[in-house]
Amino acid sequence: MKAVTWHGKRDVRVDTVPDPTIEEPTDAIVRITSSGICGSDLHLYEVLGPFLSEGDVLGHEPMGVVEEVGKGVTSLKPGDRVVVPFTIACGHCWMCDRGLQSQCETTQVKEQGKGAALFGYTKLYGQVPGGQAEYLRVPQAQYGPIKVPDGPPDERFVYLSDVVPTSWQAVSYADIPEGGSVVVFGLGPIGQMSARIAQHRGAGKVIGVDLVPERLARARAHGATTVDLRDHDKIGDAIRDLTEGRGADSVIDAVGMEAHGAPGGKLAHTLVGLLPQQLGQMAMQKSGIDRMSVLYAAIDSVRRGGTISLSGVYGGMVDPMPMLELFDKQIRLHMGQANVRHWLDDIMPVLTADGDPLGVEGFATHKMPLAQAPHAYEIFQKKLDGAQKILLEPSA
Repeated sequence: MKAVTWHGKRDVRVDTVPDPTIEEPTDAIVRITSSGICGSDLHLYEVLGPFLSEGDVLGHEPMGVVEEVGKGVTSLKPGDRVVVPFTIACGHCWMCDRGLQSQCETTQVKEQGKGAALFGYTKLYGQVPGGQAEYLRVPQAQYGPIKVPDGPPDERFVYLSDVVPTSWQAVSYADIPEGGSVVVFGLGPIGQMSARIAQHRGAGKVIGVDLVPERLARARAHGATTVDLRDHDKIGDAIRDLTEGRGADSVIDAVGMEAHGAPGGKLAHTLVGLLPQQLGQMAMQKSGIDRMSVLYAAIDSVRRGGTISLSGVYGGMVDPMPMLELFDKQIRLHMGQANVRHWLDDIMPVLTADGDPLGVEGFATHKMPLAQAPHAYEIFQKKLDGAQKILLEPSA
């Protein structure tokens, strides 16, 4: 089959790799019809190379049609249309029972000290082949895949794999008061969807912050107040001007480790990338540092007693934190990988409602054949051609 594989920094290719097969009774094989490129895939493209091996299959936002199931999978059958969550969870362990599927004790990558295994996301998270491919082996298929109805286009449901539950969790963790204010830093796919969900769930004022004109325009078109980062020396002052001088009730950081405006962090990432792989891994795990400018801005922008929700991926181990300001302002932090299945009962009625309240149909700015994946990664990373969300379609 054809699959998107990693070959080095900013080097992804479409290779022919072996077709997946049933390996465990709880496996399923899914023929992929759509698979998104995620902002966190760009971390693999740029930063996290020390934890990848040449030929690793990427992608964690797939959906498709079941081709085959193991004998332990009774809830699915060939022909079922499914979305595959990016986290691999068993559904019956202590963590899953508490709605913490991203910490699943059955699939935890214990040798790396990490939580649940993820599709297509480095040896830190199990090195499980991903879904930017023609076919995908799905472990724990007795629980993970989400059956969706035939008829509506893929785009109505594909974001159940990551974008919508990650954004739903980001809004939930932000604990926005009814009618309150929330700032969303970063208007990529997660930030855009978080802004829409916050409005849908009753936020009184949603403020989106970015520096890409197309992203700002898109957020405004869906009802957000926008702030262009390039127009302000201190973004916290601009947020206070919009929130009666106090700062926002809640802030969502939808950017993470590769924020613009953090030259020290960027230099550290570059230097780690120049090390031999084993040394690079050790440096990231023991002394890794993130580009923290957005998190610092979030701390400055939130009101006293407010909440910061982190959905952007961070990977540093020695990141400096302004503990005095966090303590003095009595700020709450809530963060983590999305527990996709935990939010499913809340999300499905919204996705299937008349009128498409979250605007998922048309959310992708580009739909491209799998064969064009290298170009798709390039324009997404460089923010070219208006690329804000890309879906790869193996059959196109």
